[in-house]
Order: sequence, then structure tokens, then C-alpha cells
Amino acid sequence: MPAFHEVQFPPKIAYGASGGPEFNTSVTTTFAGFEQRNINWQKARGRWDVSTGLKNKADMEALQAFFRARFGKAYGFRFKDWSDYQAVAQNLGTGNGSQTAFQLLKLYSSGGYSYSREIKKPVSGTVKIYLNSILQSSGFSVDHATGIVTFSAAPAGGVNVSTDFDFDVPVRFDTDALAVRADGPGIFVWDAIPIVEIRA
Repeated sequence: MPAFHEVQFPPKIAYGASGGPEFNTSVTTTFAGFEQRNINWQKARGRWDVSTGLKNKADMEALQAFFRARFGKAYGFRFKDWSDYQAVAQNLGTGNGSQTAFQLLKLYSSGGYSYSREIKKPVSGTVKIYLNSILQSSGFSVDHATGIVTFSAAPAGGVNVSTDFDFDVPVRFDTDALAVRADGPGIFVWDAIPIVEIRA
């Protein structure tokens, strides 16, 4: 992923952000009123407005500094989506005696259907790895820039590999300009500050 800064957007401001996952679906309606729906994106892409998280002048100054250091849209960064930032007891696969690398995943299930999401930005110090439900204290490494867990020795055949972890979302600003409005002494307002998930 080029032009990415491994730095987290201020979590205090992110706490008030609005947004979430977005899909892209084309809907064609026939003359009889029936619909044909085409899934254009197999994977969701998150989109948020972080202007709703600004509470005071200190927040404004922190956001301005962060925006300038990212050169607007130019550099990606980590974003904590407070509505969805943890994974618990997630199954990564089953050992076969030769596979050493496993991608972190989060599975969403509802009504007999499921959606698998690759996690590329786990938070350092939060990843716990289990083999057959037994917590491992060593024997593996985690790439916090890609979300790949690598074992020094491949898990044996039939061994279940699972994990708990916190994660960020790789995003970028979706604007090159911050339109600030001063509503009074020490009162500053942005109408919208969009950020969008980066596909890796």
C-alpha cells in the first residue's frame, strides 16, 4: 500500500464520527416492477464524516495538524471505527502441517449467511493467538501493517487457529481542502470532513 502513514487518527475525534460500511449495487427495474440487482463490489468500503467528532478548539488544532501532515488526500492513515474495532474468537483456519502464514479475518454472520472481512491493520499489543483454544505466548509473529500472522513452525494438521484482536481501518481523507467556518470566538465548524477506506 503506497503512501501510507502508520499513524492513528486522533481517537477522541474519531469517537464522534458518523459513517460505516458502504456497498455498491446497481438496481434495474423492469416495466412490470421486478428488480434485477447486481453486486458491483464484493467487499464493502467504509466511509465516515469526522467533522461530527469535533468538540472544541483543541480538537480543531489536532485535526488541522493531522490533515496537514497527511497532505490532504495524499497519505493514508489508521482510523479507529468505534462502532466496529474488535474481533473475538475469530477462526483463521486449520493447520495442515505446512502452512505458516494466516491472514487476520473477522466474520460477520446473520440468518445463515456470512461475510468475511480481511483485517490489515491490527493494533499492536492486542493480538492473541490460540491453537485448539490454547493461548500461545510465543512461536508466531504479527505484521501490523498487513495483518498476517506467521508461525515459526506450521500448526499441525487439524489444529484450529483462532484469534482475538483490536484493529484499525486503513483510510485517507476524501478532500484536499478543510473549509473552516468561525461561528464565534473559539468556535469553529466544518460542514463535512470525509474519509474513505483504502482497499489494499
